[in-house]
This record gives sequence, C-alpha cells and structure tokens, in this order.
Amino acid sequence: MGTAHNLEQWDDFVGERYDPNRKTEDFRKFDDSAPAGVREFYRQNHANQTRDFAQEMRRKYGAKTKGEMGIWEACEFLNTLVDESDPDTDLSQIQHLMQTSEAIRRDGHPRWMILTGFLHDLGKALCLYGEPQWAVVGDTFPVGCAWSNKIVFPEFFAANPDAAVPEYQTRLGVYKEGCGLDNVDLSWGHDEYLYQVVKDYLPEEGQYMIRYHSFYPWHREGAYSYLMNEKDRRMLPWVQKFNPYDLYSKSAAPPNVAELKPYYEDLIADFFPGKIAW
Repeated sequence: MGTAHNLEQWDDFVGERYDPNRKTEDFRKFDDSAPAGVREFYRQNHANQTRDFAQEMRRKYGAKTKGEMGIWEACEFLNTLVDESDPDTDLSQIQHLMQTSEAIRRDGHPRWMILTGFLHDLGKALCLYGEPQWAVVGDTFPVGCAWSNKIVFPEFFAANPDAAVPEYQTRLGVYKEGCGLDNVDLSWGHDEYLYQVVKDYLPEEGQYMIRYHSFYPWHREGAYSYLMNEKDRRMLPWVQKFNPYDLYSKSAAPPNVAELKPYYEDLIADFFPGKIAW
C-alpha cells in the first residue's frame, strides 16, 4: 500500500519518474521493459477479474455503505496509497490529481472539468477499505465477452476462469450489438466505484470521464466499438479529451498542495455538499 506521508512531506517530494522532457511515446510501455511489479499486477488482475466478481463488487460498493466523507477529506484519506499498476509516476495520489486538474485549468476548460480532473482517482480508496490493488487500479475491460488483444498483457487471461465459459468467449458474449456501455459489465475498479459515488453531482461529460478513463482498449485503441450506442459515441470525444491530461501531466513538476488547497476547497464547494456517501 505504500508509506503514509503528510501533505507537507509530499510537497517536497519528487518521484524518481518525474522527467519534464519525457516524450509521449515513453508513457504506458506495457511490454518487456515494464517493471516486474507492473507485470505481476496485471497477471493477478487478468486472472481474477471475472464477470461474477465484477458484478459482486458493483453490488457491494454501489450501495455506498462505507460512511460519509467530504471530497477534500477523501483526498487526504487516499494520500497514503501508491498505485502498483502505474509505470509512469511515483508521486502521491493528491499530487497526481492536482497535476491533472491544473493542466486542465491552464488550458481554460470549464470548472466542472477541472473538478473532474481533481476527483478522477478518488475511487482508489477501495484499496484503503482492504481491497487488493488488482481489484482497484489498472486498465479496465469488458467481462462477459471475448477479451480484445488491445488489452495490455492479454496473455495473462489464460488463467482467468471465464476463459472456460464458451458464452463469454465470443465477440458479443452476453451482450447485444449497440447495447450501450451502461449495459456492459467492465472489470471492477476505481472508475466504476467513483462514478457511483459522484454521478449525481457532475454533468454527464464528467461522469463519462470518471467512469471510463481507465478503459484504454475503448477510448485509445478503438476496441469494442460494436457495443457502443449513440450516447457513447457522443461522449467518447470527452473521454479522449480528458485522457491526455490524466496521462501526460505526469511529466509536470509536482504541484504545491498547500498553496493550491484554498482554490480546490472553493471549487469543491461549488458542486458538492460538505459530505457525501461512499
């Protein structure tokens, strides 16, 4: 899970992967050059993310029975976590959130989108509830139909029990052409959890950014387009607009959390009540 640090310590911390001159092609290198820990993460993820598991977790956490927290409180709660699936950053979670939202802010996007950038990974609190990282982070993908070879490390799916379910190993599986992503079970993770927590407070575009930002096979590789409906096609450009801010902002200098905190407290208050159910 990593070591806990307070905000002042994180303001002085620069992850070893910070490089302001990093090229875009140097991100998301999920090949033999990936760290051994990242490969092991995806081995576990692909072996364990079955359709039954994803449905069970959605029922469990969709009920939002973990208590109430404010958004900034949730950020501080999350700040003890180190994401084992991410080969691109060693910064704290709150610094990555601010890297993303500050990049969106610099480009003059609306306040709801800045806030979406700041919120987008808060679902990783699942790890702090005791869930293993393979059930929380990493790329997401549909379960209940054939796995695309556009998913990272597809060879690891050989160990997944769903590989022995013939119904799940066809192009459509249990789904219908054009059924819409809202009717598709994705592998469980922080995207879906946070979407369930904040969907009543953000515009639809922000909801899609949060719910599908880890669905790289779809928004980056073009896989599973046959499951989309008209709403998904309308929202896809928003998810694609968000993705570079999430990914490439990891090259930016770490933000000063203490200096930026007042701005984000005001921004949060414009959209959220003091506490929400988690």
